[in-house]
Amino acid sequence: MAHQRQVSLSHQRSISKDLRQRHASDAASREEEYNAYRASADHRLLRSDGTIITADEDGTYYNGLRPQRSPGLGDRRPSLHRRTPSSKNIRPTEVQVDAPILELPPGASTPNLERATQGDPIIQLAPPPEPPGWANMPNKPQLAILAGSRFVDFFQMAALQTYMVHQLRSFDPSLPDATISQQAGVLQGAFTAAQIVTSILWGRAADRPTVGRKMVLLIGLVGTALGCIGVGFSTTYKQAVFWRLLCGAINGTVGSARTMVAEVTPKPWHPRAFLLLPAAFNVANVAGPILSGLVSEPFDNLPNLFGVGGTFGGVEGVLWMKRYPYAIANLMSTVLLLGEALLVHYFLDETLKGKRPFDMSSINPMALLSNTMSTLQSARSRGYRKLAFHDTSSDGLLSQDPDHELDHLPSHPEKPSYHPATPPRLPFSRIWTPNVLWTLLSIAIFDFHMGAFANLWILFLATPREFVPELESDMDIKPRSAFKFASGLAFPPPTIGFAMAIIGFIGVALQFLLYPWANGRFGLMRCFRYSLILFPMAYVLAPYIALIPSSSPSPLPASGTLIWLGISSVLLLQVSARTFALPATIILLNNSSPHPSVLATIHGLGQACSATFRTLGPILAGWWYGIWMERGVVGMAWWIVGFVAALGVGASWGVRNGSGHEILLAGEEKEGEGGSGDGR
Repeated sequence: MAHQRQVSLSHQRSISKDLRQRHASDAASREEEYNAYRASADHRLLRSDGTIITADEDGTYYNGLRPQRSPGLGDRRPSLHRRTPSSKNIRPTEVQVDAPILELPPGASTPNLERATQGDPIIQLAPPPEPPGWANMPNKPQLAILAGSRFVDFFQMAALQTYMVHQLRSFDPSLPDATISQQAGVLQGAFTAAQIVTSILWGRAADRPTVGRKMVLLIGLVGTALGCIGVGFSTTYKQAVFWRLLCGAINGTVGSARTMVAEVTPKPWHPRAFLLLPAAFNVANVAGPILSGLVSEPFDNLPNLFGVGGTFGGVEGVLWMKRYPYAIANLMSTVLLLGEALLVHYFLDETLKGKRPFDMSSINPMALLSNTMSTLQSARSRGYRKLAFHDTSSDGLLSQDPDHELDHLPSHPEKPSYHPATPPRLPFSRIWTPNVLWTLLSIAIFDFHMGAFANLWILFLATPREFVPELESDMDIKPRSAFKFASGLAFPPPTIGFAMAIIGFIGVALQFLLYPWANGRFGLMRCFRYSLILFPMAYVLAPYIALIPSSSPSPLPASGTLIWLGISSVLLLQVSARTFALPATIILLNNSSPHPSVLATIHGLGQACSATFRTLGPILAGWWYGIWMERGVVGMAWWIVGFVAALGVGASWGVRNGSGHEILLAGEEKEGEGGSGDGR
């Protein structure tokens, strides 16, 4: 055994010696080949700017490498080594491009080094994917049209808010301010009240292949344009409410536009794409109040153009403008809405998958009646099925034909074949996930105090200033205190328009300067939750603007630098919070959808929820404002709304940023694995 062990060790030493000699020989051979190659081969280099230098037909350059035979290959290729300081003829910004580039697997930021075996060429590092931004955002023309649809819709609402209180007073100048406050809340809430019922229906219609998103958007734009004409030529409060109800009932633009933005934009660009919708809101809040304030009451405010002896007035002036002082502002909204409808019709693409042309022949009253009767009959005969006869459809059961026997009936009637024409859809009963409910609750609170603020702000700006007597004999005036005071700013429509435009100016600046940085730095959920804290602060401080010293005495409109600084400060708080909260609610609602097949339905539910509480907010706020103003506490309505906004801060912690595809239907296991809801 010892002899065998000695022989084995001697044999191993012999083999090791042979291997060392062979390795030295191969190394010398590789050195000779390398030197010969360096003497004859030219180079092809890739600069840092992406340009390639090519000198000869080979174009191969070895970056400080020694040629070595690749395993399993008959040719000689370089092995992968670190570049040493002694390497020459190559600059630090240049890399080798002599061999086929190894592609990166999807989602990787570095090459797959497992594919680089000994003898493979140096791998060219592909540039990292460009991060999503405004410059590389896809489908910009489509997004511009969709943003335009939201702009014109917000424009008509902002325009109405500017002159709404004064138009209501023109209907009946004898009404007290408390009644005007309540009417303003109802008129503003009428638009959203109708959407409570119709927004879900429009959302379901937008999901139907025979209707689609584009048709719902188009109908909403045209219908709202007609309603604006009716409001402009209304002469009574009831007429104005009726036309606003009609506008809201036919307006399904919100859900359709949001759904199309989500479908036309890849998900990495969603934060910026959805930012366009509140940006359109802010721009409309600048243009709408200013333009409508300028053209309101043109007979009195623009006498050189439309008054007696004016450019267009003639001897008596433009009488129809005198009779309908707010028609021009509404006609301006109508023109914008119809112009956007033309853009949507001719240039906007449908985004619904499986969209089919609408078959007009399907609108058949007789067929509809027949189907209704068949449905009722089937309900009565539930649990039974109609027996199918073989080739005897021309005979009846009462024909007394002896051939009609039960044993002639087929024992196994054929089952109708089912060929789904569209992808499977999630049933309506399964969309109520906890995240959907929390998101809808947060949206409800948000829209309640947003609608309440819109009405309270207009009422507060238009409310007469509190009368301060100069003589002791003048009436018994209750003294002011920190909580008990009843006064507004007494602004006319043009000044109200400018005060409303401040909201848009601040919003546009924050939307494009602060929001992208903060959202990227802190994330969607943090910005959403912490921005909600600013709402109660703004609502608590708002009524105290009336206590700021004014440059003009009462009862003239309040004026002065301090007044406008107070207005700007309160609006800065409110608009800053809205800048982060509004896009977040849109994105969170979109991502809360449990399945893509009900995306438009989810947006329809969101719009219905939003409409419900944007209806209740102005109505209740106007009622609170009127009641407490008579009691001498104009700030109570503001403080109640501030309390509701504080509840929204707590509700936001139940919301999660979903993936948009949390429920998987049959055959969707692989597709659903890519969900990315991280809740951040």
